[in-house]
Amino acid sequence: MNMLARRNRKGLNRRGLLLRALAVIPATAAAAAKAHRVNTLGSPDGVAIGGYDPVAYFRDGGPRLGKPEFSLRHGGATWHFASAEHKALFAADPERYLPAYGGFCAYGTSRGYLVKIEPEAWSIVDGKLYLNYDLGVRTTWLRDRAKYIGRADRNWPRLSTMP
Repeated sequence: MNMLARRNRKGLNRRGLLLRALAVIPATAAAAAKAHRVNTLGSPDGVAIGGYDPVAYFRDGGPRLGKPEFSLRHGGATWHFASAEHKALFAADPERYLPAYGGFCAYGTSRGYLVKIEPEAWSIVDGKLYLNYDLGVRTTWLRDRAKYIGRADRNWPRLSTMP
């Protein structure tokens, strides 16, 4: 029996190899989706969004600096919370409280780059927290937030996996 016949018998023909390769893609895509970058800029310890509590934006109506004693690891970063209650809320449903684009500036992400944020420059749109570089950039972003969110949504998959 020649080599090609043996491959075909074992299911190793081109079609079989292609189907096996395609079966791996969903698992790889799911793993990549979980490996998104988190904004730890300026933190040698890998603390997300400058140590601010992401739950506070929703529960307290604005930024509050978190405390190291109320911290947990999620998505490759350490998140600080202002209280044990906020920590528990985040732990129970992190997707509800995680800022868009890993906590990087929403406007910058719409422009194709990742930059720091200012905790006071924030918005909640359709239940999602968006952070911006500063209040001036936030003003620009708010003028056409749907356009900027759409652009950032398209850019984020590429930006979030960059080293």
